Amino acid sequence: MIENLPLYVVIVFIFTTLLTVWIFQNTARRGSFTSKTTTFLSVTIAFWLIFQGTISFLGFYQKTDAIPPRLFVFAILPALLLIIGLFIFSRDWIEKLPLKGLILLSIIRVPVEICLFWLFQNGQVPQLMTFEGRNFDILSGITAPIIVWIAFRNGQVNRSLLIIWNIVCLGLLINIVGHAALSIPSPIQQLAFDQPNQAVLFFPFVWLPSTIVPIVLFTHLASFWQIFSNKIRV
Repeated sequence: MIENLPLYVVIVFIFTTLLTVWIFQNTARRGSFTSKTTTFLSVTIAFWLIFQGTISFLGFYQKTDAIPPRLFVFAILPALLLIIGLFIFSRDWIEKLPLKGLILLSIIRVPVEICLFWLFQNGQVPQLMTFEGRNFDILSGITAPIIVWIAFRNGQVNRSLLIIWNIVCLGLLINIVGHAALSIPSPIQQLAFDQPNQAVLFFPFVWLPSTIVPIVLFTHLASFWQIFSNKIRV
């Protein structure tokens, strides 16, 4: 763990991660409680949290001169491959997920941004990763419940609004992920050399790139899938 970091930052971030997983799994169960995919993801995510927490706690990601970076190979890449696998083998399951739940999960981005701001104040991430810098992802979390309220009124679905919101929010996600990736201490670091993004190399903040971001990314991709395939599940 990071030394001299206020305990409330760690507690809030752990709670945020667990809340993200709970919302996602609850959304999956509402879509298909008995599905093998739902069961598989429940077990996989639990294992993934323990695995990532353990190796980060033991300092595995703090070796920053590895090529390619360990964080990408052992945390980010497996999560991306799992998402790809879901779209290849579990499209029926994706189509059963309630779209409202997928959108509302973005609320979690508000406490994530607050944690990032606290980490910046404690010298663990650069300012550009906060809403004081180049990160406006908090707007996704603030607008999510508003979009649900507007887009699903009177028993109808405002597809255009959902498409625009998902495009904008996905763009905000890509923006912060790109800045965060280029700020991590590694051979490919390009930004924030004076105060790099080192928090994600430690427990529990490794859960941000390995778990929270992939889940949020999946919700956008699944939303697009439902909208464009005309198989919206409210």
